[in-house]
Amino acid sequence: MAQIRYEADADLARIQLKKVAIVGYGSQGHAHAQNLRDSGVAVTIALPEKSRSRARAEAAGFTILTPAEAAAACDVVMMLAPDTSQPRIYRDHVAPHLGKGKTLMFAHGFNIRYATIAPDRAIDVSMIAPKGPGHRVRETFAQGGGVPALLAIHQDASGGAEADALSYAKAIGATRAGVLTTTFSEETETDLFGEQAVLCGGVSELVKAGFETLCEAGYQPEIAYFECMHELKLIVDLMYRGGLNYMRYSVSDTAEWGDYVSGPRVVDARTRAEMKRILAEIKDGEFARRWIAENEAGRPQFETRRAAERELSLERVGAKLRAMMPFLEPVSIKPGD
Repeated sequence: MAQIRYEADADLARIQLKKVAIVGYGSQGHAHAQNLRDSGVAVTIALPEKSRSRARAEAAGFTILTPAEAAAACDVVMMLAPDTSQPRIYRDHVAPHLGKGKTLMFAHGFNIRYATIAPDRAIDVSMIAPKGPGHRVRETFAQGGGVPALLAIHQDASGGAEADALSYAKAIGATRAGVLTTTFSEETETDLFGEQAVLCGGVSELVKAGFETLCEAGYQPEIAYFECMHELKLIVDLMYRGGLNYMRYSVSDTAEWGDYVSGPRVVDARTRAEMKRILAEIKDGEFARRWIAENEAGRPQFETRRAAERELSLERVGAKLRAMMPFLEPVSIKPGD
C-alpha cells in the first residue's frame, strides 16, 4: 500500500522559517507561489529579465529576482520552469549558489530521472508533484481544499529533507488531499506514460478518430463534436467522483453494454502492445533523448505539428459551438500563446 500523509503529518513552521524561490511563473509556478504566500511563507519569483511572465508576477505583488539572485538569496529553490529549460537555468544560474543547508525542489522528476541535472551531494533534493494543473492547485486551495501530490527524496544531506518537503506540501494545500510517497523514477515514468498513452495522447487521438469517423460517414460535424468531444467531460466527471463503476451506474444500460462489447475492440491487443512499447521507450530514456534533441534543434517537428493540430475541423467546429455556450467560459488559444 502507498504511504499517504495528511495535515497532521506535516509541520508548516518548517517551510515558514525558510525563504523560497519559485523558478518560473507559469501554470504551476503561479499556483505554488500564491499558495505559499497565503500560508505565511516568504516567496521570491525567479525569472530572466526579459521573461514575459514578469508583468503577471509583478501584478500579483511578488518580488522578482533573476534565477541567480534568487538562488543566492533563498534557502529553497523550486524548479517550475519547463522541463527542457531547467538544465540550462540550473547549470548557468542556480547551481553556483547552492551549497550545504540549501534545498533544490522539483514538481516533476524528469531532469533527475534522466540525469540532465546532477545536483551537488551537499544539498537536499526533493519533489512535491501536485497531481493536477496549476489552476486547480490554486482554485482548490482558495476554496479550502487541495490537490493530491507525490513526494520523493533524491538526496537527504540534512537529514530533514522529507520533513521539509512535507511542510512545503502543506503550504500549497496538498496535505489536505493526501501526499503519496514515491521515487523520482516512478513519478517520471508513470507521469509520462499517463500523458502519452491515456490523458493527452490517447484521449486526443480517440476523440479525433471518433469525430472523423462520423463526419466521413456523412453525419453533421456539430453532432459529431457533441458526441465525441463535448460529452467527454460528463463521463470523466463521473469517473472522477466514483470510478468506472459509478460512471456505468449513471449512464444508460445501452451505453454500459456498448462499453463492455465495443471498448475492447478499440483498445485491443495491438493497442496494449503499443502501450508497452511506449512505456519501454520512457524507461530506457529513448523518449527523453528524442524530446531533448527536438528542443535543441529549435522544435521544428513540435511547432509544425502544433500548427497543424490547431487547424483541425474538430477545433474549428468546437470553437464555433463553444462560443454559443458562454456558460462554459470558453477560451481560445491563438498562435504565439
